[in-house]
Amino acid sequence: MILGNHSVVTEFVFLAFPNNRLIQALVFTAMLLVYIANVLGNLLIIVAIWEHPSLHTPMYFFLWSLSITELCFTTSVIPHMLVNILQEEKSITVGGCGVQMFIFIALGSTDSFLLVAMAYDRYVAICHPLHYAHILTWQRCVWLVAMALALGVLLSMEIAVLIFHLPFNGSNQIEHFFCDVNQLLKLASTRTDSEEIAQFAGSVLILSVPFLLIAVSYICIIRTILQIPSAKGRVQTFNTCSSHLIVVLLQYGCGSLVYLHPKSRQFDKMDQLLSLVYIFGIPILNPVVYSLRNKELKDAVRKLVLKGKLEMRDK
Repeated sequence: MILGNHSVVTEFVFLAFPNNRLIQALVFTAMLLVYIANVLGNLLIIVAIWEHPSLHTPMYFFLWSLSITELCFTTSVIPHMLVNILQEEKSITVGGCGVQMFIFIALGSTDSFLLVAMAYDRYVAICHPLHYAHILTWQRCVWLVAMALALGVLLSMEIAVLIFHLPFNGSNQIEHFFCDVNQLLKLASTRTDSEEIAQFAGSVLILSVPFLLIAVSYICIIRTILQIPSAKGRVQTFNTCSSHLIVVLLQYGCGSLVYLHPKSRQFDKMDQLLSLVYIFGIPILNPVVYSLRNKELKDAVRKLVLKGKLEMRDK
């Protein structure tokens, strides 16, 4: 990065990590255990859906794609956080920061758009059940997942270019655990209101627009459910989309609290806490929610675990 005669920043230093050795050990252990549980939970869903032909349907294909995305999403940030806890100097190069932020935003955005695709799947299944197979063909499902990824990458590229074309020739200290957009904007030497407005607009596109599309889908779904004559039928139909609805509320609720509130120093600590929940908590809750509330998936995961135990016993 060349900025005339200015002394430019070549690396960023993270300030949010604890300095006390005992606290560092406790935080490292807690983060590692949660990360391992996260990886195992999403891997179980990925393998269970892949291994069981009965789960080869559009609904589970979208869930399979979501689990892969969330596995990569957490891996883009958490391993580096774990390494930084153990290091004396908790830093990252400017290039590494750009790559981390780009991957983090791209996969987080893809997550958001995949939830829209899953809402569309539930809308078609409940509101147009007779045309479900015709509307949600495998070609269309793959196209929807590809579009979610493409939109995530394009939006992330726009935000990354927006941030990293700004000069960083002042402080290099980030009051966070990773390269967060809001913190990097604070460090930019020539930040203007237009950059903040563009970053906020990107957050709206990633969070608010998909959430509105999901809300419209559920308005149609609820309207259809209310027309079902029996109470039992209404409950059974609603249960087919309750897991998705819980995940949507968790994902967009937490994401909105982090990225759609006014920016000021009084929110820094709250941002750090909510970001940890967003990175560690949401991806591990998703497989738990889907596994506990979906009998087919629960049975598939149980069979996969039993199969693994038997194979280990035979060895």
